Amino acid sequence: MLTITQALYDKIVDHARADHPDEACGVIAGPVGSGRPERFIPMLNAARSPTFYEFDSQDLLKLYREMDDNDEEPVVIYHSHTATEAYPSRTDISYANEPNAHYVLVSTADTDGAGEFQFRSFRIVEGEVTEEEVKVVESY
Repeated sequence: MLTITQALYDKIVDHARADHPDEACGVIAGPVGSGRPERFIPMLNAARSPTFYEFDSQDLLKLYREMDDNDEEPVVIYHSHTATEAYPSRTDISYANEPNAHYVLVSTADTDGAGEFQFRSFRIVEGEVTEEEVKVVESY
């Protein structure tokens, strides 16, 4: 189960809606081994695409150095789908290389009448996708 604060939930949703019609992406870091998302890090979608996201390699290298210096790890890796449901695509699954991370997908399809808004979390380990419950709390 992913437990996340309302403030972080809102930041992910706001980022997804702000970048629409392109996919938004980012990370929420937390203390190593805690499983607790704390530090919101919106990233630039280097692909600038409504159907694909890609972290800029330099930004990603900088982020991992920062997390290492702060004894943090990626607790949540998020991105949006702009016209489809919030479920990992084959490409999303192939790029999922953090077995301890929660992969959050937000569908912004509601912004153009294409469907309902969704916020879902998954574990993706060795190509296996498992949906998990999302619990939104005021604070930890």
